[in-house]
Amino acid sequence: MCDQSPCLHQMREHMKQMKPLELMEFIHDYVAQDLEFTPTDEPIALHLTCSTRLMKIDDKILDLAKRCTNNVLVPEGVGCCGFAGDKGFTHPELNAYALRKLRPQIEAAGIKRGFSNSRTCEIGLTTHSGVPYQSLIYLIDECTTIKNDK
Repeated sequence: MCDQSPCLHQMREHMKQMKPLELMEFIHDYVAQDLEFTPTDEPIALHLTCSTRLMKIDDKILDLAKRCTNNVLVPEGVGCCGFAGDKGFTHPELNAYALRKLRPQIEAAGIKRGFSNSRTCEIGLTTHSGVPYQSLIYLIDECTTIKNDK
């Protein structure tokens, strides 16, 4: 299991004898049915990474976010964060340009937190949105309990 979607994408390209799983994909496919979700109305931003879209697991991540809150914004015009793995550290202009449409949408929606599934993307998203971004696993943890089937 891998909690960094760009790394996982590379792993899947090169590891042919097993299928590494992305953390949110694992939660969606193997854990969510054992969780009781209590959704909030908190507006959140969700960033679906390039690698998540390439691996076609973005719908699973969006589904998990929507189970946690009734108010999920996937900002328009922000397909790629521009961090490009780790290039955002040495070429911050890529990240700044890719996220130029993010902050106005965040502010207009009154969002105070954002979520994704790539720490490097989250660094750039936090820098350019004005709100903290972190792994979606934190929101899932806040909004769930283990089902009591007894």
